[in-house]
Amino acid sequence: MSLRVYAVMGRQQGTGTLVGRDLILTSAHVLGGAHHATVLTPGSDSTRRLRVVWSDDRLDAALLQDTARHSPAARLSVVATDRPVPGCEILGFPRVQRYDGQKPDLDQFTGTVLPMAGLLRRTLTVELDHPPADADEDGPSPLAGLSGAPVFAAGGLIGIVRAVPRRRGHRRLECVPLSAILADEEAHEWLAPYVTLAPVTRTHPHDQPYEEEYAEAVGAVYRRTRIFGLDELGKRASEWDLDTAYLSLEAASKDPCSPGPVPQRIDDLLASRPRVLLRGDAGAGKTTLVWWLAAHAAAGTLGANLAELNGLVPFVVPLRSLRARGTDYPTPTELAGVSGLMIDPSPEGWAGRVLSAGRGLLLVDGLDEVPAEEREAAHTWLSRLLARYPRTRCVATVRPFAVAPDWLGSEQFEELSLLPLRDADIQKFVAAWHEAARLDGDPDRNLVGLEHDLAQQFRHNPALADLARTPLLCAVICALHRLREGFLPETRWSLYSSALQMLLGTRDERRRIDAPDGIRMSVEEHTQLLQRLAAWLVRGGQTEFSREQALHQLTRALPGMPRVAEQGGPEEILTHLLNRSGLLQERTDDVFHFAHRTFQDFLAAKELVEDDQLKEALRHAHDQQWHDVLVLAAGHCTRRDLPVLVEGLLTAGSSTRRRDLKTTLYVLAALSAQHAAWLDGRLHERVRNAVRSVMPPRNRDQVNQLARLGGYVLPLLPEPDRVAKDALDQTTRLISSVGGAEALPYARAYAECGAAFLLAADWSFFPTEAYARDVLCHVPDYCGIFVSRRDQLAHLHHAPQRVGLHFWGSFEPADIARSLVGREVGAALSFGSNTLLEDLTFLRDVDLSALEELALRVCPALMDLSGIDGLTHLRKLVLVATPDPSWLPPEGRLDLTPLSRLPDLRTTLSGFPARRLIGAAALGDRLTVE
Repeated sequence: MSLRVYAVMGRQQGTGTLVGRDLILTSAHVLGGAHHATVLTPGSDSTRRLRVVWSDDRLDAALLQDTARHSPAARLSVVATDRPVPGCEILGFPRVQRYDGQKPDLDQFTGTVLPMAGLLRRTLTVELDHPPADADEDGPSPLAGLSGAPVFAAGGLIGIVRAVPRRRGHRRLECVPLSAILADEEAHEWLAPYVTLAPVTRTHPHDQPYEEEYAEAVGAVYRRTRIFGLDELGKRASEWDLDTAYLSLEAASKDPCSPGPVPQRIDDLLASRPRVLLRGDAGAGKTTLVWWLAAHAAAGTLGANLAELNGLVPFVVPLRSLRARGTDYPTPTELAGVSGLMIDPSPEGWAGRVLSAGRGLLLVDGLDEVPAEEREAAHTWLSRLLARYPRTRCVATVRPFAVAPDWLGSEQFEELSLLPLRDADIQKFVAAWHEAARLDGDPDRNLVGLEHDLAQQFRHNPALADLARTPLLCAVICALHRLREGFLPETRWSLYSSALQMLLGTRDERRRIDAPDGIRMSVEEHTQLLQRLAAWLVRGGQTEFSREQALHQLTRALPGMPRVAEQGGPEEILTHLLNRSGLLQERTDDVFHFAHRTFQDFLAAKELVEDDQLKEALRHAHDQQWHDVLVLAAGHCTRRDLPVLVEGLLTAGSSTRRRDLKTTLYVLAALSAQHAAWLDGRLHERVRNAVRSVMPPRNRDQVNQLARLGGYVLPLLPEPDRVAKDALDQTTRLISSVGGAEALPYARAYAECGAAFLLAADWSFFPTEAYARDVLCHVPDYCGIFVSRRDQLAHLHHAPQRVGLHFWGSFEPADIARSLVGREVGAALSFGSNTLLEDLTFLRDVDLSALEELALRVCPALMDLSGIDGLTHLRKLVLVATPDPSWLPPEGRLDLTPLSRLPDLRTTLSGFPARRLIGAAALGDRLTVE
């Protein structure tokens, strides 16, 4: 808490506390009517001069704005009981604590809030547990300087100190309750973005100490992560600080209200969405994100965009663990225990109090780990929990196709989908992976050269980059590249196979480790045991297992492996697998799982093929949990087995009437056929015809499935003139989802046949210049082109005159102006998510004579609308603020005065606080505020 408390120097010295991202609350009498005050932060000798943005002498409270500091703010609370509340805490800079003459130093007091003592005067009274040192009843109070000091109860700010009444032995403090400050309209406007009040209804003295211990326990578990490949090649344990390994991924929102199709970083998307269902492929980084959120929210160290999550209490619910233990879905009391934290039981009712106060962050990981027949039970549990505690923030993760679209829509969840790594993300990941390797202290001195070589390979080999589109596969490539000194596999299946060879074969050889636990096993012997365990897990629809379950499976397998059995029993073999394979990990005490589910599915597929159980696997073709196993089985199939798999998937697809499932199964058949070194030509043609039969796609899920085939699917598309109008949208979406140079001719063909308006927003998926020249040139002028990358600006001249333009991203205004020189902008123009846009003067030399609608969305630096008054044809202006109004510039107030000179203009404002507006009244009914 000390980092949130300041010494405030106005007309006298007082104390202040951070109550918003950049707002400091103090006493008005400390300022004495001044418009500025100087503050000193504990641990620093530097001071800052801050502006007073609100002050009320009657309340004796004031707000300062500190734009240079964006720390986690205090949690706001109100006293909602008439009983004494002991265990309260006050932090401040009293006179009695000064040192070296007059230098203020922080002091800490404890006491009891007496809600009834100041009831008639509407004050909050605190009785200190002990009198201050050297108290002198006749002299100045030793607590002078404590004015404005924060009063905390149950970890929340309930008020600030105002005065020390005499004749009380300096033990009683008179305080301003936070409820009175929030009742002031202007103060409430400033504090509104941070107001999630937690009522203090009764005393729970053990809650705050427990929460501090809980946060430490969360950090111990979730602040560290494993980076694939480093434990095989390094000297120390396979765990690194999550900040070294974490990469902020890109995601796309399915929210139809999202402005434009431009992907955003997941951190930014989570900021404005209290409930999120996050979809992502295997290895896409879902669990890493959950761990990162839990660790940083508990520690209060999330950045500015996610600052409102700081201080929330994270409850991580790994559904795979529940499945392994055979336990029911947790009640509120059980939430703290399901993730296996090393901590004592919580105080009775603690979790319920946290959730009731709106301070919970529920992180549900792995909805796809729940068998399909049990997912409705999971839905019911989550729905009831959130209905009981509606202010709880929640992120749930799931594989892309495990649950239906909008599965949690009735609970106000918004869906986000993690996107494949871009080339720039791959480069960042390579740098992070090698940095972690250097931190590991491995003696390999060629890390810098290896990192440079791999980065170059990714730049110049698109096929290799396409294999690295998830963090897991990118890490596998990094590890193999380092081990093989540059030689890399060429397919996804061979990547997994090579990774297992590295884990099970070369790991100990490279370290010169010879049977450290008395057991020596070959790669194939390791694999045989692990694949039997993996197949058992897949058959049971689970991903975690107990020691007893593992021993049972090994007991069944060892009679067929006498060379291994003679070296040890099931207990010794299990210990060896856990210690030496690198594939099995202990999740909690005596609960284990594969290092990644992909390896489990890969090994299960191998077992099913070798055990001649493909038909068993095909009987589960309609079960989404088996789909990865089926497609990975293709890589293990012999020339005899592969036709059985492909034909089985075709048969399963033809037997269902569900178009989405049919599409999925035909796509799996096509993916399996692609593994074949040889496959009968007639079967290849049957696969192509099957995929053609589900074209054109009718919804986004079909598009996503078909896009997995990449360029394979493009020649199977119907000719543009044979696609019904209501199917054009999804067909062009499929072309853009494949993207790249190979999809360009198809985009051009559809554009030439009148579908260019559906492709106008997809420029970023194709080669920049070629797409502008071949596709955007066909866009009709009533449509709008989305511009999201700097390199696109130079090719806007290919777009037709008078077409609408939508710029999304932080472009320099001068660069935008240069790109518009010599062209006539159409009826619509918009700018979004631009932090560099401060005014509109850059548009003065642009031909905007046809412009009728201008939209400015999420441009936080834009406060000056001068330059708009020359747009005499403008009829509609839309201004949308950032999701968090506190992000507006501290000194900035949006001046609407220039709009009054355009009598035919109607303006819509969204997200702007009234205090940040100038000239709004003059617009009358021409202004709509949402």
